[in-house]
Amino acid sequence: MYYQRNQGYGDSRFLQNQNRRSFDRDTHRERYGGGNSGGGYTPKNYIISPPDKTLIWIIGALIVIGLMAIFSAGSPRAIAEGVNPVFFTVRQLAWLVGGIFGAMFFANYDYRKLRAYTYQLPIVVLVLLALVQFTPLGHTVNEAKRWLVMGPIQFQPSELAKPAIILMFASLFSENATLLDDKKIPAYIIFGASLLLIYKQPNLSMIILLCFTFAALYYMAGGSFKKLLVSGLSAAAVVVFTIRDYQKQRFMVWLDPNKDPLNAGYNIIQSLVAFVEGGFFGVGFGNSKQKLSWLPEGHTDFIFAVIAEEFGFLGCFFIIMLFAMFLHRSFVIASRSPDMFGKLLAIGIAFSVGFQAFMNMAVASSFIPATGIPLPFISYGGSSLFVSLCMFGVLLNISKKRVQRIRPYAKKAAY
Repeated sequence: MYYQRNQGYGDSRFLQNQNRRSFDRDTHRERYGGGNSGGGYTPKNYIISPPDKTLIWIIGALIVIGLMAIFSAGSPRAIAEGVNPVFFTVRQLAWLVGGIFGAMFFANYDYRKLRAYTYQLPIVVLVLLALVQFTPLGHTVNEAKRWLVMGPIQFQPSELAKPAIILMFASLFSENATLLDDKKIPAYIIFGASLLLIYKQPNLSMIILLCFTFAALYYMAGGSFKKLLVSGLSAAAVVVFTIRDYQKQRFMVWLDPNKDPLNAGYNIIQSLVAFVEGGFFGVGFGNSKQKLSWLPEGHTDFIFAVIAEEFGFLGCFFIIMLFAMFLHRSFVIASRSPDMFGKLLAIGIAFSVGFQAFMNMAVASSFIPATGIPLPFISYGGSSLFVSLCMFGVLLNISKKRVQRIRPYAKKAAY
Protein backbone atom coordinates (compact mmCIF):
# COMPACT_ATOMS: atom_id res chain seq x y z
CA MET A 1 0.00 0.00 0.00
CA TYR A 2 2.87 2.38 0.83
CA TYR A 3 4.41 1.70 -2.54
CA GLN A 4 1.12 2.48 -4.30
CA ARG A 5 0.57 5.80 -2.52
CA ASN A 6 4.04 7.06 -3.29
CA GLN A 7 3.55 6.27 -6.97
CA GLY A 8 0.45 8.43 -7.03
CA TYR A 9 -1.92 5.60 -7.98
CA GLY A 10 -5.10 4.52 -6.29
CA ASP A 11 -5.83 0.88 -5.58
CA SER A 12 -7.90 0.25 -8.68
CA ARG A 13 -5.55 2.05 -11.02
CA PHE A 14 -2.57 0.17 -9.56
CA LEU A 15 -4.26 -3.14 -10.39
CA GLN A 16 -5.10 -1.97 -13.89
CA ASN A 17 -1.54 -0.90 -14.64
CA GLN A 18 0.41 -3.68 -12.96
CA ASN A 19 1.15 -5.38 -16.32
CA ARG A 20 2.39 -2.28 -18.15
CA ARG A 21 5.95 -2.37 -19.45
CA SER A 22 7.69 0.62 -17.86
CA PHE A 23 11.24 -0.70 -18.15
CA ASP A 24 13.15 -3.34 -20.09
CA ARG A 25 13.18 -7.03 -19.23
CA ASP A 26 16.63 -7.10 -17.61
CA THR A 27 15.79 -4.25 -15.28
CA HIS A 28 12.51 -5.94 -14.41
CA ARG A 29 14.19 -9.27 -13.64
CA GLU A 30 16.80 -7.55 -11.50
CA ARG A 31 14.22 -5.70 -9.42
CA TYR A 32 11.88 -8.65 -8.87
CA GLY A 33 14.11 -11.51 -7.90
CA GLY A 34 16.22 -12.31 -10.93
CA GLY A 35 14.46 -14.52 -13.42
CA ASN A 36 11.35 -15.52 -11.50
CA SER A 37 8.94 -13.82 -13.82
CA GLY A 38 8.73 -16.88 -16.02
CA GLY A 39 9.80 -15.02 -19.16
CA GLY A 40 6.96 -12.49 -18.96
CA TYR A 41 6.82 -9.06 -17.41
CA THR A 42 4.47 -9.71 -14.50
CA PRO A 43 6.36 -10.80 -11.34
CA LYS A 44 4.97 -13.88 -9.65
CA ASN A 45 4.38 -13.91 -5.92
CA TYR A 46 6.69 -16.88 -5.25
CA ILE A 47 10.15 -18.12 -5.97
CA ILE A 48 11.23 -21.70 -6.61
CA SER A 49 13.77 -23.05 -4.14
CA PRO A 50 15.09 -26.50 -3.19
CA PRO A 51 12.91 -28.57 -0.84
CA ASP A 52 13.48 -28.19 2.88
CA LYS A 53 16.57 -30.34 3.52
CA THR A 54 16.23 -30.13 7.31
CA LEU A 55 12.79 -31.70 7.05
CA ILE A 56 14.18 -34.51 4.89
CA TRP A 57 16.84 -35.32 7.49
CA ILE A 58 14.25 -35.30 10.28
CA ILE A 59 11.94 -37.74 8.51
CA GLY A 60 14.92 -39.90 7.50
CA ALA A 61 16.02 -40.15 11.14
CA LEU A 62 12.50 -41.10 12.28
CA ILE A 63 12.25 -43.82 9.62
CA VAL A 64 15.64 -45.31 10.54
CA ILE A 65 14.68 -45.34 14.22
CA GLY A 66 11.39 -46.98 13.27
CA LEU A 67 13.04 -49.77 11.29
CA MET A 68 15.45 -50.47 14.15
CA ALA A 69 12.63 -50.52 16.69
CA ILE A 70 10.43 -52.76 14.52
CA PHE A 71 13.29 -55.23 14.07
CA SER A 72 13.94 -55.32 17.81
CA ALA A 73 10.32 -55.38 19.00
CA GLY A 74 8.91 -57.46 16.14
CA SER A 75 11.43 -60.32 16.12
CA PRO A 76 10.04 -62.13 19.20
CA ARG A 77 6.48 -61.74 17.85
CA ALA A 78 7.55 -63.12 14.45
CA ILE A 79 9.30 -66.11 16.05
CA ALA A 80 6.23 -66.81 18.17
CA GLU A 81 4.10 -66.84 15.00
CA GLY A 82 6.53 -69.22 13.30
CA VAL A 83 7.85 -66.84 10.65
CA ASN A 84 11.24 -65.30 9.91
CA PRO A 85 12.46 -62.87 12.64
CA VAL A 86 12.74 -60.08 10.06
CA PHE A 87 9.19 -60.68 8.77
CA PHE A 88 7.74 -57.40 10.08
CA THR A 89 10.86 -55.42 9.13
CA VAL A 90 10.79 -56.66 5.53
CA ARG A 91 7.10 -55.84 5.16
CA GLN A 92 7.71 -52.38 6.56
CA LEU A 93 10.57 -51.93 4.08
CA ALA A 94 8.23 -52.84 1.21
CA TRP A 95 5.75 -50.16 2.28
CA LEU A 96 8.66 -47.77 2.78
CA VAL A 97 9.70 -48.17 -0.87
CA GLY A 98 6.15 -47.42 -1.98
CA GLY A 99 5.99 -44.47 0.40
CA ILE A 100 9.24 -43.03 -0.94
CA PHE A 101 7.86 -43.13 -4.50
CA GLY A 102 4.67 -41.48 -3.22
CA ALA A 103 6.68 -38.77 -1.44
CA MET A 104 8.76 -38.14 -4.57
CA PHE A 105 5.63 -37.85 -6.69
CA PHE A 106 3.90 -35.34 -4.43
CA ALA A 107 7.13 -33.41 -3.86
CA ASN A 108 7.18 -32.70 -7.61
CA TYR A 109 3.42 -32.33 -8.09
CA ASP A 110 2.27 -28.73 -7.69
CA TYR A 111 0.23 -28.72 -4.49
CA ARG A 112 -2.17 -26.10 -5.95
CA LYS A 113 -3.43 -28.72 -8.42
CA LEU A 114 -4.67 -30.75 -5.46
CA ARG A 115 -7.60 -28.34 -5.13
CA ALA A 116 -9.18 -30.15 -8.07
CA TYR A 117 -9.61 -33.15 -5.74
CA THR A 118 -11.22 -31.23 -2.87
CA TYR A 119 -14.27 -33.52 -2.88
CA GLN A 120 -13.07 -36.42 -5.02
CA LEU A 121 -10.51 -37.79 -2.54
CA PRO A 122 -12.84 -37.63 0.51
CA ILE A 123 -15.57 -39.39 -1.50
CA VAL A 124 -13.13 -42.16 -2.48
CA VAL A 125 -12.18 -42.56 1.19
CA LEU A 126 -15.87 -42.71 2.13
CA VAL A 127 -16.44 -45.49 -0.41
CA LEU A 128 -13.44 -47.44 0.91
CA LEU A 129 -14.70 -47.10 4.49
CA ALA A 130 -18.09 -48.42 3.35
CA LEU A 131 -16.40 -51.39 1.68
CA VAL A 132 -14.69 -52.22 4.97
CA GLN A 133 -17.98 -52.25 6.88
CA PHE A 134 -20.44 -53.72 4.40
CA THR A 135 -18.50 -56.13 2.17
CA PRO A 136 -16.45 -59.30 2.71
CA LEU A 137 -13.36 -57.26 1.83
CA GLY A 138 -13.34 -55.89 5.38
CA HIS A 139 -10.90 -57.65 7.71
CA THR A 140 -11.16 -57.84 11.51
CA VAL A 141 -8.12 -57.82 13.82
CA ASN A 142 -8.47 -57.77 17.62
CA GLU A 143 -12.23 -57.18 17.37
CA ALA A 144 -11.70 -54.07 15.21
CA LYS A 145 -12.84 -54.12 11.58
CA ARG A 146 -10.51 -51.48 10.12
CA TRP A 147 -8.67 -53.15 7.24
CA LEU A 148 -9.52 -53.60 3.59
CA VAL A 149 -8.00 -56.74 2.06
CA MET A 150 -7.49 -56.77 -1.70
CA GLY A 151 -5.33 -59.73 -2.70
CA PRO A 152 -1.92 -59.52 -1.00
CA ILE A 153 -2.50 -55.90 0.05
CA GLN A 154 -4.03 -55.09 3.42
CA PHE A 155 -4.80 -51.39 3.76
CA GLN A 156 -6.44 -49.23 6.43
CA PRO A 157 -8.71 -46.65 4.70
CA SER A 158 -9.09 -44.57 7.86
CA GLU A 159 -5.43 -43.57 7.48
CA LEU A 160 -6.25 -42.14 4.06
CA ALA A 161 -8.98 -40.07 5.72
CA LYS A 162 -6.30 -37.83 7.26
CA PRO A 163 -4.99 -36.24 4.04
CA ALA A 164 -8.49 -36.29 2.54
CA ILE A 165 -9.99 -34.23 5.38
CA ILE A 166 -6.98 -31.89 5.43
CA LEU A 167 -7.27 -31.28 1.68
CA MET A 168 -11.02 -30.70 1.76
CA PHE A 169 -11.11 -28.19 4.60
CA ALA A 170 -7.84 -26.48 3.67
CA SER A 171 -9.38 -25.76 0.28
CA LEU A 172 -12.70 -24.54 1.71
CA PHE A 173 -11.30 -22.48 4.58
CA SER A 174 -8.72 -20.85 2.30
CA GLU A 175 -11.62 -19.09 0.59
CA ASN A 176 -13.28 -17.92 3.81
CA ALA A 177 -13.30 -18.86 7.49
CA THR A 178 -17.08 -19.06 7.73
CA LEU A 179 -17.97 -22.16 9.69
CA LEU A 180 -21.19 -22.88 7.84
CA ASP A 181 -22.27 -21.82 4.37
CA ASP A 182 -23.87 -23.47 1.34
CA LYS A 183 -20.54 -24.50 -0.17
CA LYS A 184 -19.40 -26.29 2.98
CA ILE A 185 -22.56 -28.32 3.59
CA PRO A 186 -21.51 -31.18 1.24
CA ALA A 187 -18.13 -31.26 3.00
CA TYR A 188 -19.75 -31.64 6.40
CA ILE A 189 -21.97 -34.44 5.08
CA ILE A 190 -18.92 -36.33 3.79
CA PHE A 191 -17.02 -35.62 7.02
CA GLY A 192 -19.88 -36.77 9.23
CA ALA A 193 -20.45 -39.94 7.22
CA SER A 194 -16.72 -40.76 7.39
CA LEU A 195 -16.68 -40.27 11.16
CA LEU A 196 -19.72 -42.52 11.53
CA LEU A 197 -18.11 -45.33 9.53
CA ILE A 198 -14.85 -44.98 11.46
CA TYR A 199 -16.84 -45.09 14.71
CA LYS A 200 -18.40 -48.37 13.56
CA GLN A 201 -14.94 -50.01 13.17
CA PRO A 202 -14.47 -48.88 16.07
CA ASN A 203 -11.58 -46.40 15.95
CA LEU A 204 -12.19 -43.60 18.45
CA SER A 205 -8.59 -42.39 18.33
CA MET A 206 -8.85 -41.64 14.60
CA ILE A 207 -12.11 -39.75 15.18
CA ILE A 208 -10.39 -37.60 17.82
CA LEU A 209 -7.46 -36.94 15.48
CA LEU A 210 -9.67 -35.94 12.54
CA CYS A 211 -11.87 -33.67 14.68
CA PHE A 212 -8.89 -31.89 16.23
CA THR A 213 -7.30 -31.48 12.80
CA PHE A 214 -10.50 -29.91 11.49
CA ALA A 215 -10.57 -27.57 14.49
CA ALA A 216 -6.93 -26.55 13.92
CA LEU A 217 -7.60 -25.75 10.24
CA TYR A 218 -10.67 -23.68 11.08
CA TYR A 219 -8.92 -21.71 13.80
CA MET A 220 -5.74 -21.06 11.78
CA ALA A 221 -7.86 -19.85 8.87
CA GLY A 222 -9.19 -17.08 11.12
CA GLY A 223 -12.21 -18.82 12.59
CA SER A 224 -13.95 -17.83 15.80
CA PHE A 225 -12.56 -19.46 18.93
CA LYS A 226 -15.92 -19.02 20.65
CA LYS A 227 -17.73 -21.01 17.95
CA LEU A 228 -14.99 -23.61 18.06
CA LEU A 229 -15.35 -23.95 21.84
CA VAL A 230 -19.14 -24.33 21.65
CA SER A 231 -18.82 -26.94 18.89
CA GLY A 232 -16.17 -28.80 20.86
CA LEU A 233 -18.27 -28.93 24.01
CA SER A 234 -21.25 -30.16 21.99
CA ALA A 235 -19.13 -32.89 20.41
CA ALA A 236 -17.79 -33.88 23.84
CA ALA A 237 -21.35 -34.22 25.12
CA VAL A 238 -22.22 -36.49 22.20
CA VAL A 239 -19.16 -38.64 22.91
CA VAL A 240 -20.11 -38.99 26.58
CA PHE A 241 -23.55 -40.35 25.67
CA THR A 242 -22.40 -42.59 22.80
CA ILE A 243 -19.19 -44.01 24.27
CA ARG A 244 -19.13 -47.79 24.46
CA ASP A 245 -18.74 -49.85 27.62
CA TYR A 246 -15.23 -51.09 26.84
CA GLN A 247 -14.16 -47.47 26.19
CA LYS A 248 -15.56 -46.43 29.57
CA GLN A 249 -13.63 -49.30 31.12
CA ARG A 250 -10.43 -48.04 29.49
CA PHE A 251 -10.93 -44.67 31.13
CA MET A 252 -11.57 -46.16 34.57
CA VAL A 253 -8.58 -48.48 34.28
CA TRP A 254 -6.40 -45.58 33.14
CA LEU A 255 -7.16 -43.86 36.45
CA ASP A 256 -6.14 -47.01 38.36
CA PRO A 257 -4.61 -49.84 36.27
CA ASN A 258 -4.38 -52.09 39.33
CA LYS A 259 -8.17 -52.46 39.33
CA ASP A 260 -7.78 -55.00 36.52
CA PRO A 261 -4.06 -55.78 36.28
CA LEU A 262 -4.42 -58.99 34.26
CA ASN A 263 -6.91 -57.72 31.68
CA ALA A 264 -7.77 -54.09 30.86
CA GLY A 265 -4.90 -52.61 32.89
CA TYR A 266 -2.29 -55.09 31.69
CA ASN A 267 -0.95 -53.06 28.74
CA ILE A 268 -0.62 -49.89 30.79
CA ILE A 269 1.23 -51.65 33.62
CA GLN A 270 3.66 -53.43 31.29
CA SER A 271 4.30 -50.22 29.36
CA LEU A 272 5.14 -48.35 32.56
CA VAL A 273 7.44 -51.20 33.60
CA ALA A 274 9.31 -50.73 30.31
CA PHE A 275 9.81 -47.01 31.08
CA VAL A 276 11.07 -47.80 34.58
CA GLU A 277 13.47 -50.49 33.35
CA GLY A 278 14.89 -48.14 30.72
CA GLY A 279 15.90 -45.48 33.20
CA PHE A 280 18.05 -42.66 31.85
CA PHE A 281 20.35 -44.49 29.41
CA GLY A 282 18.31 -47.62 28.61
CA VAL A 283 19.27 -51.30 28.64
CA GLY A 284 20.70 -51.28 25.13
CA PHE A 285 19.40 -51.99 21.65
CA GLY A 286 17.77 -55.41 21.42
CA ASN A 287 17.88 -56.03 25.19
CA SER A 288 14.28 -55.20 26.03
CA LYS A 289 12.55 -57.80 28.18
CA GLN A 290 9.04 -56.40 27.88
CA LYS A 291 8.94 -57.21 24.17
CA LEU A 292 9.30 -60.92 25.05
CA SER A 293 5.56 -61.53 25.18
CA TRP A 294 5.09 -59.24 28.17
CA LEU A 295 4.02 -56.14 26.27
CA PRO A 296 1.37 -56.86 23.61
CA GLU A 297 1.61 -54.91 20.34
CA GLY A 298 5.17 -53.86 21.20
CA HIS A 299 5.97 -53.30 17.52
CA THR A 300 2.84 -51.22 16.80
CA ASP A 301 0.89 -49.12 19.33
CA PHE A 302 3.36 -49.53 22.22
CA ILE A 303 6.60 -49.32 20.28
CA PHE A 304 7.52 -46.13 22.15
CA ALA A 305 7.62 -48.13 25.39
CA VAL A 306 10.10 -50.61 23.87
CA ILE A 307 12.23 -47.67 22.69
CA ALA A 308 12.05 -46.22 26.20
CA GLU A 309 13.31 -49.46 27.70
CA GLU A 310 16.16 -49.93 25.23
CA PHE A 311 17.30 -46.30 24.86
CA GLY A 312 16.04 -44.78 28.09
CA PHE A 313 15.08 -41.18 28.71
CA LEU A 314 17.70 -39.93 26.26
CA GLY A 315 16.22 -41.97 23.41
CA CYS A 316 12.70 -40.77 24.18
CA PHE A 317 13.86 -37.17 24.42
CA PHE A 318 15.63 -37.48 21.07
CA ILE A 319 12.46 -38.73 19.36
CA ILE A 320 10.36 -35.99 20.97
CA MET A 321 12.84 -33.39 19.74
CA LEU A 322 12.67 -34.81 16.22
CA PHE A 323 8.89 -34.37 16.19
CA ALA A 324 9.26 -30.89 17.69
CA MET A 325 11.71 -29.99 14.91
CA PHE A 326 9.26 -31.43 12.37
CA LEU A 327 6.54 -29.12 13.69
CA HIS A 328 8.88 -26.13 13.68
CA ARG A 329 10.00 -26.68 10.08
CA SER A 330 6.39 -27.30 9.01
CA PHE A 331 5.25 -23.99 10.50
CA VAL A 332 8.16 -22.21 8.84
CA ILE A 333 7.08 -23.73 5.52
CA ALA A 334 3.50 -22.63 6.17
CA SER A 335 4.61 -19.06 6.90
CA ARG A 336 6.53 -18.92 3.61
CA SER A 337 3.74 -20.34 1.49
CA PRO A 338 2.55 -17.84 -1.15
CA ASP A 339 -1.18 -18.59 -0.69
CA MET A 340 -3.63 -19.43 2.06
CA PHE A 341 -4.33 -22.89 0.64
CA GLY A 342 -0.67 -23.84 0.95
CA LYS A 343 -0.49 -22.41 4.47
CA LEU A 344 -3.50 -24.40 5.66
CA LEU A 345 -2.34 -27.54 3.89
CA ALA A 346 1.06 -27.35 5.64
CA ILE A 347 -0.54 -26.59 9.01
CA GLY A 348 -3.01 -29.46 8.63
CA ILE A 349 -0.25 -31.95 7.81
CA ALA A 350 1.93 -30.69 10.65
CA PHE A 351 -0.89 -30.85 13.17
CA SER A 352 -2.07 -34.29 12.04
CA VAL A 353 1.40 -35.85 12.34
CA GLY A 354 2.32 -33.96 15.52
CA PHE A 355 -0.94 -34.65 17.35
CA GLN A 356 -0.87 -38.33 16.37
CA ALA A 357 2.68 -38.62 17.71
CA PHE A 358 1.60 -36.93 20.94
CA MET A 359 -1.35 -39.31 21.35
CA ASN A 360 0.80 -42.41 20.83
CA MET A 361 3.55 -41.31 23.21
CA ALA A 362 1.01 -40.12 25.77
CA VAL A 363 -0.76 -43.49 25.70
CA ALA A 364 2.52 -45.40 26.10
CA SER A 365 3.45 -43.27 29.11
CA SER A 366 -0.11 -43.47 30.55
CA PHE A 367 -0.61 -39.72 30.19
CA ILE A 368 -3.97 -40.31 28.47
CA PRO A 369 -6.26 -43.38 28.29
CA ALA A 370 -5.24 -46.16 25.94
CA THR A 371 -6.15 -45.72 22.28
CA GLY A 372 -4.93 -47.73 19.32
CA ILE A 373 -2.97 -45.29 17.18
CA PRO A 374 0.50 -45.80 15.62
CA LEU A 375 3.53 -43.57 16.11
CA PRO A 376 4.08 -41.81 12.73
CA PHE A 377 7.08 -43.04 10.71
CA ILE A 378 8.09 -45.41 13.53
CA SER A 379 5.35 -47.93 14.39
CA TYR A 380 4.84 -51.01 12.27
CA GLY A 381 2.01 -50.41 9.82
CA GLY A 382 2.22 -49.98 6.07
CA SER A 383 -0.89 -47.83 5.72
CA SER A 384 0.32 -45.30 8.27
CA LEU A 385 3.84 -45.14 6.83
CA PHE A 386 2.68 -44.79 3.22
CA VAL A 387 0.15 -42.06 3.95
CA SER A 388 2.55 -40.18 6.23
CA LEU A 389 5.25 -40.19 3.53
CA CYS A 390 2.78 -38.94 0.91
CA MET A 391 1.80 -36.06 3.20
CA PHE A 392 5.49 -35.41 3.76
CA GLY A 393 5.90 -35.13 -0.02
CA VAL A 394 3.16 -32.50 -0.19
CA LEU A 395 4.92 -30.58 2.57
CA LEU A 396 8.17 -30.67 0.59
CA ASN A 397 6.38 -29.32 -2.47
CA ILE A 398 4.99 -26.41 -0.46
CA SER A 399 8.48 -25.70 0.87
CA LYS A 400 9.74 -25.26 -2.70
CA LYS A 401 7.47 -22.27 -3.28
CA ARG A 402 8.18 -19.28 -1.08
CA VAL A 403 6.80 -15.76 -0.83
CA GLN A 404 8.84 -13.36 -2.92
CA ARG A 405 10.66 -10.68 -1.00
CA ILE A 406 9.95 -7.19 -2.33
CA ARG A 407 12.67 -4.59 -1.81
CA PRO A 408 11.81 -1.56 0.33
CA TYR A 409 10.52 1.50 -1.57
CA ALA A 410 13.51 3.59 -0.50
CA LYS A 411 15.84 1.31 -2.44
CA LYS A 412 13.55 1.26 -5.47
CA ALA A 413 13.52 5.05 -5.60
CA ALA A 414 17.25 5.01 -6.25
CA TYR A 415 16.56 3.54 -9.68
